[in-house]
Amino acid sequence: MNARRRIMGTVTSDKMDKTVVVEIRRSYRHPLVGKVVHDVKHVKAHDENNECKVGDKVMIVESQPLSKEKRWVVQSVIRRDEKKEIIEEVSSELAEAMNEGAKE
Repeated sequence: MNARRRIMGTVTSDKMDKTVVVEIRRSYRHPLVGKVVHDVKHVKAHDENNECKVGDKVMIVESQPLSKEKRWVVQSVIRRDEKKEIIEEVSSELAEAMNEGAKE
C-alpha cells in the first residue's frame, strides 16, 4: 500500500466534465478550548468516467496536480444516493405523462 492519503466525502457538484466537487466533513476536539469543532472542506477531484452524481459517498485519493485546483482522484463510489435516482425517475415519468396529455 502506498503513502497517499485516502479520504471519504460526499459529492456536492458534478456539473464539470470529468471533475466533481467533494465535501469533506470532520469533527475534532479543539486542543486548547476543548470544544468540538466541525470542519468542512470542498476539494475538486478527477472523475474519469463521469460516473459520480450529487449525493454519492466517494473515496478520493491524493494524486499529482492535474490542474490548477485538482489534486485528488475518485478511487471508488462507496454508496450511491438512491433518493436522487428515484426523484429523477419519477420526474422523467411525470414529464412523459404531461407530454402525452398535451398531445391529446
